[in-house]
Amino acid sequence: MNRLGDQIRDCRLCAARFAATQTRHSPRPVVWFRPSARLLIAGQAPGMRVHQSGKPFNDPSGERLRAWLGLSEAEFYDQSRVAIVPMAFCFPGYNAKGSDLPPPRICGETWHDLVMQELGKIDLTILVGGYAHKYHLGVKTGVTDTVKAWRDHAPRLFALPHPSWRNTAWLKKNPWFAAEVLPELRAQVQRVIND
Repeated sequence: MNRLGDQIRDCRLCAARFAATQTRHSPRPVVWFRPSARLLIAGQAPGMRVHQSGKPFNDPSGERLRAWLGLSEAEFYDQSRVAIVPMAFCFPGYNAKGSDLPPPRICGETWHDLVMQELGKIDLTILVGGYAHKYHLGVKTGVTDTVKAWRDHAPRLFALPHPSWRNTAWLKKNPWFAAEVLPELRAQVQRVIND
């Protein structure tokens, strides 16, 4: 791994913040990128399962995301081709109601631009969830409107809803996503992965 990846892995900026959450956990940055990657998956923040495993999207959300992208597990986790860069590298913890806390802004402000500079030639960017949409696109619209405008950014960028099971109702309510967005997304992913 590169020096920047090592620096991120050693980061403890949020130690006091995480100790004050319901989970009272320590930072564990999950770093998954190499400068050679051409496909960027820009997400939100790791969940508890990813925090425990140290492997991004190693949960049911990851299974759904891989299906959306049309990638095998081996292809998805090939760091030489796929970079996974969330808005926060650590699991932010749960609030008192058991919901995920938002990604701490200090993480993105400290690391995100440095990682983007480190990545060489990104041919396809996939934005997963509202926090990634806002940061990379500067949008103030909600997830539905941002994803509906997919043609404005394709074929080099796709904004997706989060693949969490919590969004199953959203997927049923918005069948155009599976019918229109996913076939074009898969075609672009295959173009980049196989080029």
